[in-house]
Amino acid sequence: MPLNITAEVAELQEMTVTQLRRRYEEVIHEETRSGNKVWLIKRIAWRLQANVEGDLSQRARNRALEIANDADLRLKAPKQTQSSSPPQRTRRGSIKVEHDSRLPVAGMLLERKYKGNVYRITVLEDGFEYAGEKYKSLSAVAKEITGSHWNGYLFFGLRKKGGA
Repeated sequence: MPLNITAEVAELQEMTVTQLRRRYEEVIHEETRSGNKVWLIKRIAWRLQANVEGDLSQRARNRALEIANDADLRLKAPKQTQSSSPPQRTRRGSIKVEHDSRLPVAGMLLERKYKGNVYRITVLEDGFEYAGEKYKSLSAVAKEITGSHWNGYLFFGLRKKGGA
């Protein structure tokens, strides 16, 4: 049965990246680290077409090798498979997280007037409370209030040490 490359490509375009990566393994017989959908589609379609119509001629292969010998190639090592022992450079220990000097102490109340409304945010030990909800960052609170991305310190005027 002849290959209908247009139908194949249309089918590939409907697939998710995960499905494309599985299809790539089926067709190319090797694992890919790429998550680029367009690249995966092109590679799979090329291999399908090459399987049906034939691969590069020996002359074309030789010429490609000549060109490659002149070029500086950057090669990445293949992705390691899961091993039973962890990497040697892994270290265990505690990481000291320093308190940001721009934040006031826990329990303080931050006020911000925005578009005619006054918003009050409570500083907690591990985040912020606004309207009965807990947030991990001031930027998340600012986004909730404004509906757009804001630097939380800038939005609440905390540019100097100690929340001043």
